[in-house]
Amino acid sequence: MPVEGDEWMKGKVIVDQERCKECSLCILACPHDVLRISKEINFKGYHPVEVYAPEKCTGCTLCAVICPDLALIIKRQKPERK
Repeated sequence: MPVEGDEWMKGKVIVDQERCKECSLCILACPHDVLRISKEINFKGYHPVEVYAPEKCTGCTLCAVICPDLALIIKRQKPERK
């Protein structure tokens, strides 16, 4: 439970949209509802995942770990200490 003034680790999800095959496992694994299926179509004819709530990402990496196609990369940044 966060205490007022606590800073949480921030994350950034990078999606390789050409590798994604729309299996949705990452969406189910994400505890912070960061991802969704895109309306765009990739080269293979799938609707890849897209990041629609980047501010919610904590960098937990659950989405990347469960992705069978290695289509997700997570970058993490620790908060600055005051």
